[in-house]
Amino acid sequence: MFDVGFSEIVVIAVVALIVIGPERLPKVARTLGHLFGRMQRYVNDVKADIAREMELDELKKLHAQMQDAARTFEQSVTREINTTESELQKIAQEANPVSPPPSETKAEPATADPAAISPPAPDSPPAATPSAVASAKPASTPHPAAAESELAGGPSQPTHTRA
Repeated sequence: MFDVGFSEIVVIAVVALIVIGPERLPKVARTLGHLFGRMQRYVNDVKADIAREMELDELKKLHAQMQDAARTFEQSVTREINTTESELQKIAQEANPVSPPPSETKAEPATADPAAISPPAPDSPPAATPSAVASAKPASTPHPAAAESELAGGPSQPTHTRA
């Protein structure tokens, strides 16, 4: 801090010995040492406070940069997700076209049977569609003996007799 050489310190010590005297010189030296130590601690505390403030400012700047980077990353990820979702929806619509909601449709669904598309004449009986014919068939064919007993009006019991 100060450019003080050894010869200058010797001159200061001789002047202090003459002015202060040999009896009070040790007490004055001790007091000056304490004051010098306090001054050094105060300067070191100020330096540490300034360093902490600078680090705090740097951390705030770093924090702001990290938040900006995180926000940018989040926006890019969201944008990519939205793009991917829209592409997947387009692919799904192309692969599986969805019919419009029933409130918007006024046409009847298309079938393979042309008779089902045209309405029947008012005086003619309804046309038999393949689905109506299939539903008119019995689910299973009963045993011939059981069918005969049902037609005769009797209970449906086996015709086996025991000997």
